[in-house]
Amino acid sequence: MISTFTQPFSVVLIEDDEGHANLINRNLQRAGVLNPITRLRDGHEALTYFFGSQAHTQPLDRTVVVLDLNLPDVDGFEILGRLKTDETTRRIPVIVLTTTDNPRDIDRCYALGCNAFMTKPVGYNDFSEAIQKLGLMLTIVRVPHTRP
Repeated sequence: MISTFTQPFSVVLIEDDEGHANLINRNLQRAGVLNPITRLRDGHEALTYFFGSQAHTQPLDRTVVVLDLNLPDVDGFEILGRLKTDETTRRIPVIVLTTTDNPRDIDRCYALGCNAFMTKPVGYNDFSEAIQKLGLMLTIVRVPHTRP
């Protein structure tokens, strides 16, 4: 039996692929993650969300970011770097979820400060299972306040 987690946090999903975004949402819910999910479709939208003129009016406390690296206009590496070097966002956990399994990309993500790196499996069933496992992890993870 799947139980839902009671700690309030929100998920910011930065994913340009509509099909992947739908699978991620559906499988996180199947794993018991019923927390709010905000979907951002590209790198520019992500940077605006976190650093634009309206950014400080949006609550970032108790946020987890799920980030694809292969985004149009601004790639995930740049977003990750900005999140981890800015004082207001550096404590937000970032889980990179992408199609690459290149060791250089993995090393670069950890050097930039990602908290976890997952490669998206190619097959539908494997992809769904991987996201459900991510969801199970999110149901027990403790998310820090973004303010020190």
